[in-house]
Amino acid sequence: MSFYQQLQKATETERAYLLASPIIQQALQGQVSVPSYVAFLTQAYHHVKHTVPLLMACGARLPERLEWLREAVAEYIEEECGHQEWVLNDIAACGADAEAVRHGQPALATELMVSYVYDAIARHNPVSFFGMVLVLEGTSIALATQVAGIVQGELGLPKKAFSYLTSHGSLDIGHIAFYEKLMNRLDDPADQVAVIHTAKVVYRLYGDMFRGLPLTEAA
Repeated sequence: MSFYQQLQKATETERAYLLASPIIQQALQGQVSVPSYVAFLTQAYHHVKHTVPLLMACGARLPERLEWLREAVAEYIEEECGHQEWVLNDIAACGADAEAVRHGQPALATELMVSYVYDAIARHNPVSFFGMVLVLEGTSIALATQVAGIVQGELGLPKKAFSYLTSHGSLDIGHIAFYEKLMNRLDDPADQVAVIHTAKVVYRLYGDMFRGLPLTEAA
């Protein structure tokens, strides 16, 4: 079994916790409201804006033996720059106040998720960051494009209100294939343990973020 396969298997329980979030189940069934969608985008902004800083922190701390991984981090940085602005544009397209979101505070679960990964990079093992990558990109593939289509159909919002979801659903298909190759080159047991542990924690906190979003009331 490759390390990527081990990683998927080791995180099954935590992934199920995330996917069982009531708001995700509502969205998949076509039960969604604009306030719920904007609440999701708000939290997305507050973690997406940290993607590039986290990548930079990870890349700066990687040891020389993982120079090949640092090169991959540089590729990720180039692709991820500015994505938080896509989220704000979507919020504005929903008729909400994007600038208020920009200057606002994240929910506790969102803040803890981001803080945990910064801490894991700085205090434990910089490779830990790739546990977060599994959660965010894997979830995008599983849900983003599908949910975007359902939500857009239900809410009647313009296509430009879904740039973050639709772009990440398709973008991350390529990313996850790239990610799988990277993880299968990661042969140090301590690095592998760090990735698995961080993925488990982030799945839990990301699931808590979704559980904190307002549900859509039945019509």
